[in-house]
Amino acid sequence: MAVTAAANAREILVNLHEVMAARSSPQAKLDAVVRIIGEALDSEVCSIYLLREGLLELYATRGLDQAAVHVTRLALGEGLVGTIAQNVETLNLDEAAAHPDFAYRPETGEDEFHSFAGVPIIRRERSIGVLAVQHKDPRKYEDVEIEALQTVAMVLSELIASAGLVDQRADAASRPQSTAAIRLDGLKLVEGMGIGHAVYHQPRITIEHTVAEDTEAERHRVYAAFDKMREQIERMSAQAEFGVGGEHDEVLAMYKMFAYDEGWSRRINEAIDSGLTAEAAIERVQQRTRMRMRQIGDPLLQDRMHDLEDLSNRLLRIVSGQMGTAAQLGLRQDTILIARNLGPAELLEYDRRRLKGVVLEEGSLTAHVIIVARAMGVPVLGRVRNVRQHVGEGDLLLLDVTGNGTATVRPSAAMEEAFDAKLLLRQKRRAAFAALRDEAPVTKDGVRLTVMCNAGLRDDVAALDVTGADGIGLFRTEFQFLVSATLPQRERQLRLYKDVLDAAGDKPVVFRTVDIGGDKALPYLNAHDEDEENPAMGWRALRLALERGGLMKAQARALIEAAGGRTLNVMFPMVSEPWEFDEAKALFEAQRDWLSARGKRLPVEIRYGAMLEVPGLAEQLDVLLPNIQFLSVGTNDLTQFLFAADRANPKLAERYDWLSPTILRFLKRVVGPCRDAGVTLAVCGEMGGRPLEAMALIGLGIERLSITPAAVGPIKAMVRSLDHAAITAEMDRLLAAPTRDMRGSLTGWAARNGVELA
Repeated sequence: MAVTAAANAREILVNLHEVMAARSSPQAKLDAVVRIIGEALDSEVCSIYLLREGLLELYATRGLDQAAVHVTRLALGEGLVGTIAQNVETLNLDEAAAHPDFAYRPETGEDEFHSFAGVPIIRRERSIGVLAVQHKDPRKYEDVEIEALQTVAMVLSELIASAGLVDQRADAASRPQSTAAIRLDGLKLVEGMGIGHAVYHQPRITIEHTVAEDTEAERHRVYAAFDKMREQIERMSAQAEFGVGGEHDEVLAMYKMFAYDEGWSRRINEAIDSGLTAEAAIERVQQRTRMRMRQIGDPLLQDRMHDLEDLSNRLLRIVSGQMGTAAQLGLRQDTILIARNLGPAELLEYDRRRLKGVVLEEGSLTAHVIIVARAMGVPVLGRVRNVRQHVGEGDLLLLDVTGNGTATVRPSAAMEEAFDAKLLLRQKRRAAFAALRDEAPVTKDGVRLTVMCNAGLRDDVAALDVTGADGIGLFRTEFQFLVSATLPQRERQLRLYKDVLDAAGDKPVVFRTVDIGGDKALPYLNAHDEDEENPAMGWRALRLALERGGLMKAQARALIEAAGGRTLNVMFPMVSEPWEFDEAKALFEAQRDWLSARGKRLPVEIRYGAMLEVPGLAEQLDVLLPNIQFLSVGTNDLTQFLFAADRANPKLAERYDWLSPTILRFLKRVVGPCRDAGVTLAVCGEMGGRPLEAMALIGLGIERLSITPAAVGPIKAMVRSLDHAAITAEMDRLLAAPTRDMRGSLTGWAARNGVELA
């Protein structure tokens, strides 16, 4: 049956094309469509549901009771059909009734049918209906059958639109509903403030013709578009501004990987073979990518899919001849850019003198965009819902990506005045923090603390000069693995580590060995054969690295050789028991001996450390501490493990406070043994980058913090306004008798004692 479905894909589209060209009513056309699809796929039921007045209405069917047509209606999210439309996802079930979202509708007469497959009918990235097939025998539909359904659904979108059957509510979402001032909330991605007029990144390209007349002609159009897109990427790489290495280099390298990916072009060619036009084939593959993105839990792997989405949009604009984006047309005034999907290469095309901020609509998040925006000094607000309902082209926007993160549309004069005052104050504070670059983080009573930066890319090391930080307290080596199409070779790793050490100069760098696996799965490294229910606590980090000895040996040799003649600080992530640390250290020592035997220049010293993220490790500090030189507390993972609370779950994200007695008492219990053993103790989680929390950590006896570069100035200012002895005494008092609101108690103490908590 799979072979039949594949062979008939082209025939289905040809027949649908004839239906679309016929002079008959929309209802007659849809009745013909379900008959054609049902017969081609040998499916006993084929049904089309269309979104009408906010409900999914059964519009045509072959196999269900005809009396249910225009009678059966489902809300978005209701039943299997409603779930497909709401989530814009495909379902393929051998037993429909067993699915938790199944909703029985007796009027359809579907009792005897077991198998079910459904795909969304998509227009302008929204579901406007669902195409579904059913069969009496319990079986899952073959992949090629699902492919055929998805291709047909794309053509149906054109038919439905041309017949005027698209729900008017969907189109209304693109028009602002009011001219009054309104505030939109979002997610902070890159901090900052900006004022400018709304400009939409690009008009959405609507594909009007989906069925190809000449497949060879369509194939040549795609080949030509690929050539032009690759020229654009090569030209951007050659520009001096982007070709100096570092973050932009990594981003454009990823773009090149996708632009020359034979798998991507092959999938587009296969879609053309099924009978689609070049534009429809690109969009068809893009839709499949979007569905995959919704199923990927790891944000960094989602970013890779976002990069492919960015290139797909670029390829679609080239092949359709619709090349005009706001960047290419030029910004004529201070601008807040509005984008549904925005790739880093596209962001780099904008004039940074005019670009004052970016608002990304819901679902348009990518770490690569954040990297580039941060380098450009552009604030970014993400996950902003209903933008097109409220923001018109040219509207004035006040973008405040501090605090909670908001965008104010069409502000009043009073709102604009208040925003200007806050912006001026922020600029003065930034100038004050910048002035602290050459000042040491010393408390009022003379205690010298250590404030270091976290990093993950070569260019991040530049933050040492900008902020005056004491070094890199956490260099995340896994980012190189996550942005690579294949496992990075030892020579490539060696170049990165040597570049980082050279850039840091005399300041120390602590390299954390690769932390992958779990929800950071790599496509080229099958870390685990089965999906994990709890990836954060699964086969990841040091557990995976010890199993994959070759991976860790290559990294060990690269780190040791890169640090020749210098001190190497290496730290192992997610150590659960001391023996894991011992095995990792022994592996490194064996690689040092291997390099020594071959005459390689070695580090003058290797200092070993461990990450304290697993609470159980604290019970064996007496065994671990004699073998390490430093211990770093990763407060992000530690908190979720202590409270059994997934920090990625929005319902739990704000529930557990870093200033709770549980966290503070746990950390206090670690300070004493480390001090007695002469082991340096640091905090390298997000907790240390917040002035109030950092003040509490200092009061516990922690004297080393590794934080984001942006937090160095505020933390230095806090430290220089703090009396070490006083906060130590206050923390002892509070931990002996915790208050119900520890955060409030510490905030009040800081205010009374003149501690700067900017």
